[in-house]
Amino acid sequence: MRPVQAPFPATRLRRTRRTPSLRALAAETTLTAGDLIWPIFLTDGENVEEPVASMPGVARRSVDRAVEAAREAADLGIPAICLFPYTGADKRTADCAEAWNPDNLSNRATRAIKAAVPEIAVMADVALDPYSDTGHDGFVRDGEIVNDETVEALVKQALSQAEAGIDIIGPSDMMDGRIGAIRAALETGGHEGVLLMSYAAKYASAFYGPFRDAVGAAGALKGDKRSYQMDPANSDEAMRCIERDLREGADMVMVKPGMPYLDICRRAKDMFGAPTYAYQVSGEYAMLMAAAQQGWIDGERAMMESLAAFKRAGCDGILTYFAPRVARALAGRAA
Repeated sequence: MRPVQAPFPATRLRRTRRTPSLRALAAETTLTAGDLIWPIFLTDGENVEEPVASMPGVARRSVDRAVEAAREAADLGIPAICLFPYTGADKRTADCAEAWNPDNLSNRATRAIKAAVPEIAVMADVALDPYSDTGHDGFVRDGEIVNDETVEALVKQALSQAEAGIDIIGPSDMMDGRIGAIRAALETGGHEGVLLMSYAAKYASAFYGPFRDAVGAAGALKGDKRSYQMDPANSDEAMRCIERDLREGADMVMVKPGMPYLDICRRAKDMFGAPTYAYQVSGEYAMLMAAAQQGWIDGERAMMESLAAFKRAGCDGILTYFAPRVARALAGRAA
């Protein structure tokens, strides 16, 4: 129902824009540090922080440095971090067994972070692409990414993460039926408190390139992922995927990428009312950073504006590489 307003000049919509305090009173969308999840890239070693060339300001961190980052996030009021391991070619195999190794990089980081910074929520990705010699999210058989065999492996991976103390599991593989299978395994395995944030509407996007550099998957990928990730042309299909995952036991749903799919975020929130998140992916981050470094845009304003768009579209939170920078800006702290 549209509000009734008097004609000009009784109604002057600029009145509420006149000063910062009046704009704050009339703001419809609020962004806080509590809306952020900070993706962190992991690498082996000790006291290591390797810059990711295609993502200015982002680095791969050894476990000890990841613990420091988690402590920084908690101090800034960021409630969660999400872990992504860089996996060298020597650990990428056809059977993907490193994915459920109790002592793999992601699980070691989870245990270390939960021991040192127990108040922060730790999320990890479930998919086989960091561990596969093909770079795909599932097993490849005769040129086809097979579904059901992959789901069995994803369940093992999810259980290994739960045993390590993970708070949120993020299945990002887009296989059919994986949410129900993982939820059932968590329940029977005594991990009923672990949340599932399903990558329910993950599109076959051109915006993932820098991420693949960061996790070592760029050179490994053979072919493309369009037989399991979603067609960017489709919106109704996304709603079907989200509904299915919620019925199978997802606690939260994610749309990925973010800004090119704000319409999907809005539809998902309006249709289901479930906790809805978006991933401001590596390509989105890299574009903003590159334009800011060239002086073509005001980087700080563009960063904040981009995140406000997610909240305006109905998102409850955003995974973003800008997280610590945004939190400092919101708190009025120097970078």
